[in-house]
Amino acid sequence: MTVIVPGRDIAAFAPAALDSLRAQTLPSWRAILVDDGSVDETGRIFAAAASADPRFTVLHHAEPRGLGGARNAALERVDTAFLGFLDGDDELAPTALERLTSTLAASGSDFVAGAYVRSRWDGARYAPGRVQPWVAAATDPERLGTTVFAHPAASANIVAWSKVSRTAFWADLRFPEGVAYEDQIVAQRMYTTARAFDVIPDTVVHWRLRADGSSISQGKDRLPVLRDYLAALRGGIDVLHAAGARAAVTARLALILAMDVPPLQEIAGTHPDPAYQAAVTAFLHELRAFPEFDDARPDPSLAAALRW
Repeated sequence: MTVIVPGRDIAAFAPAALDSLRAQTLPSWRAILVDDGSVDETGRIFAAAASADPRFTVLHHAEPRGLGGARNAALERVDTAFLGFLDGDDELAPTALERLTSTLAASGSDFVAGAYVRSRWDGARYAPGRVQPWVAAATDPERLGTTVFAHPAASANIVAWSKVSRTAFWADLRFPEGVAYEDQIVAQRMYTTARAFDVIPDTVVHWRLRADGSSISQGKDRLPVLRDYLAALRGGIDVLHAAGARAAVTARLALILAMDVPPLQEIAGTHPDPAYQAAVTAFLHELRAFPEFDDARPDPSLAAALRW
């Protein structure tokens, strides 16, 4: 089992991520740590971990390649049967790797996806919250050997680090580079190309929302980030459409309209750059053009969305 851990300028959080690996109940793991052009102490923290524990190896990028490029570089070096991902500012639950790999070994599926929770600063520490409803819908109850056609709600779980895969499944999969939100299109390709996948309700990752708001997912008020975000949402829907996964498209559209769009509209309402509002409005009109919004026969789960 190999875990790919990319990070850039995450010295404040990397020790906790590495400690979460050391605390795993599964002892037989390896980790490829990718220092993606850091200018802080991240590279030295990664190097010290590798010096102290042979399960860690390090790749250093002189210039940042982004999460996609960092993960792709490490993928070329994986030589174990299973692989997974952990962003260097997040933490694994102690039983995560044991639960994920044992499920996959028993089921024979191509990959397994688990639940995750947000970890927020409460004034004294980062405290994990509860599993959000869309995550629970994707992962609970446990399903072994399912598909996106049988379980369309799985398509809501679009993060790379909630999953463990058979390494062979990644032969033709790589992350897009040079963009933010590189997980989403890859996740939908995983769901639509897998012979079968598993989902489990166990919380496997604590996803850190940084108190200073410096992570990419907290930067949607910046126009370049917004454009990458909308491109990822479009691209994921396109993958599902191309595969004929109509129910999964409906599930994604309903979730995007309920969870993704309202915060963007709120930002757009006060954003100083009119291009921001224009990008959000154009995206909404693109969604409205999908056949799932056919006025004559709207899907029931999208009926309320027709009123925006």
